[in-house]
Amino acid sequence: MGKTKTKVIEGKEEGASAKKAAVKRIAVGRGIFYVKANINNTIVSFADLKGNILAFSSCGNAGFKNTRKGTPYAAAKAVEVLLGKMQHIDVGEVKIIMEGVGPGRESAIRALFNANLNIQIVEDRTPVPFGGPQHKKPRKT
Repeated sequence: MGKTKTKVIEGKEEGASAKKAAVKRIAVGRGIFYVKANINNTIVSFADLKGNILAFSSCGNAGFKNTRKGTPYAAAKAVEVLLGKMQHIDVGEVKIIMEGVGPGRESAIRALFNANLNIQIVEDRTPVPFGGPQHKKPRKT
């Protein structure tokens, strides 16, 4: 067999001279963590005081599928994924707002407490049913 021809392309070296893009840091004086705990999933998000969502995560985003998304362990992992996404955000004081009665509710709050955040308020906004459905009219005889 003969030799194969090789072509040398002159240009920039990608590894040595390529510069990494600088990570833009966001400074948030006060922020709000929203924890929505359903029976099947737990969604955690971080917003500034204006309501702009800066980062969010869920149990499905943390790699869990189907019924495992509704577990307390999955909710704690979702908080860890969210805190990993928030590495470029400098946070001062934090408020936590919970909603729902799912199994991941307490473990998500516990994971936020273990993250050494400056937590000011923990608020529960779970809707409480009142009134209920009306009874049927009595049968006419």
